[in-house]
Amino acid sequence: MDFNYSIILAVIFGLLPSLIWLTYYLTKDLHPEPKKMILKVFFWGALITLPVFFIQTGLKSLLQESNVSPLIYNLIFWFLIIALSEELFKYLVVKLKVVNSPHLDEPVDAMVYMVVAALGFAAVENMLYLFTPMGQMSIDQALTRTLLADLVRFIGATFLHTLCSAVIGYSFATSFHQARMKHAPIVLGIIIATLLHGLYDFSIITLDGDMKLAVPAIIIITLAFLVFSGFEKLKKMKGLCRIK
Repeated sequence: MDFNYSIILAVIFGLLPSLIWLTYYLTKDLHPEPKKMILKVFFWGALITLPVFFIQTGLKSLLQESNVSPLIYNLIFWFLIIALSEELFKYLVVKLKVVNSPHLDEPVDAMVYMVVAALGFAAVENMLYLFTPMGQMSIDQALTRTLLADLVRFIGATFLHTLCSAVIGYSFATSFHQARMKHAPIVLGIIIATLLHGLYDFSIITLDGDMKLAVPAIIIITLAFLVFSGFEKLKKMKGLCRIK
């Protein structure tokens, strides 16, 4: 199959899961955010994949030079190098690009913008994952392979990114109402998101048998319940006092 077709398939189907989830999550906001802000945050979420990639590559090289056991290596790699860096940078997008915006005027907005940043990040990640030279594959074979991989990404990695970022968004929203220790909920949210994100990746890569699917499924279902409950709670909260 032609190299250009591989790129086109990766771009189209890399974007598709993010766009579907984006359409769904935007319905959670009773007062929709400006399309310009949504595009801006989505773009910056996509853009941060570049520094995150270099940071992860550099830290992975350092870790490979250490003499730790395989278990410790996997724990450090999946929880700290992968999960923490991705959750932290997605949060920084909203912290730097949204917090001082007049459009952040409802508690639920913090969750919405965190999800949008996550979907931008996931879109690029999906493209990179889906892009592989197709060799002698026919267009039908390539489409079948891409669709199957895309479906797995849709209900797995892409959904996970939105859920973990939404946890941070919920913590972010609640921090606006804290009289003291405003950063404590945010730190807690990042820790929870990192642990669940890391456990998801760790279980898929290192576990065997039924646990390889059971643990990620439990994580996704539990996170989905917590996040959608969080959306409903924030909708009932009144306006927030933005922090500078």
